[in-house]
Amino acid sequence: MQSFSSSGLDRRPRLLVVELWGLGDVALAVPFLQLAARHARVTLVAKPHAEPLVRRFCPGVELLPFTAPWTAFRGKYRLHRWPWLGLAGLVAGLRHRRFAAAVSARPDPRDHVLLAAAAAGLRAGFPRAGSAPLLNLGLPRPDSPHRFAHWQALATALGWTLPAPAAGPRVGRHVVIHTGAAQPTRQWPADRFEEIAGRLRQAGWQVTVLDGQSGGLDDLLDVLATADRFIGNDSGPGHLAALSGVPTFTIIGSHPPGSFHPIHPHAAWIEGDPCPFKPCKDRCRFAEPHCIRSISVDQAWKQLAPWLAAPAGVRGAQEHPPRS
Repeated sequence: MQSFSSSGLDRRPRLLVVELWGLGDVALAVPFLQLAARHARVTLVAKPHAEPLVRRFCPGVELLPFTAPWTAFRGKYRLHRWPWLGLAGLVAGLRHRRFAAAVSARPDPRDHVLLAAAAAGLRAGFPRAGSAPLLNLGLPRPDSPHRFAHWQALATALGWTLPAPAAGPRVGRHVVIHTGAAQPTRQWPADRFEEIAGRLRQAGWQVTVLDGQSGGLDDLLDVLATADRFIGNDSGPGHLAALSGVPTFTIIGSHPPGSFHPIHPHAAWIEGDPCPFKPCKDRCRFAEPHCIRSISVDQAWKQLAPWLAAPAGVRGAQEHPPRS
């Protein structure tokens, strides 16, 4: 199996990394990008929103911003609306770079088509739905379903070791609460977050409440850098908090936490009611997402209180509230 360890800066091989989805996905890729940049000249293809993360956390990585049409929530296969010229230009630019290897941690045949189109010498990923011929290094799925485990498996395939991120202690009393999420299935009601904020203030915590309208991504990262705890939905800001070294508490509804919780030694979460359609890929079959809205303030506080008091002793605390 090829190793990408190399001495001599100018002789480092070129590595293409593809992560075309949300901010949380890019945040989970950052530890791999940081490691890869020590061994290779790394190019990341990602949505434009990845720019502040790359600039702050892995400045040695080249970003090629591209919004893949198949990542749209609706109408993704209206082919006549696809940016074909932009896609052709992206492929031409990738081929021009002559990558020694290209990787994707997502078991997605569309990613694998892009890896093959880039004509990289080594194309590593997790085949699905007949995409194995597009890869010349198809990897078995890790035992853990979490996306970070897939990045770890890719690192191993390239001859590296990617440990889980470590984090130093946070001893202050500043809690950042973020009430936003891109899809309704991931949104716990804002008034419940406000009630949590009130209880925190009564307990002597300084609380900052943000939502999706609270400035840009750089502003959010600046605020997270001052936080000692983070509370929010199953969404990008929680992953950014963990990436910033902040312990996270996540309100989870439609997605299994074992696949996508923030990677932090003191991450904790509470999960809503079971549903026969989980995971629903954010397309709820009901008038409202009962799974996340089943979580009451009291149920969340029951999990939050011990996590706040002794976060080092709580790893992945969970609760399945009774059905209403």
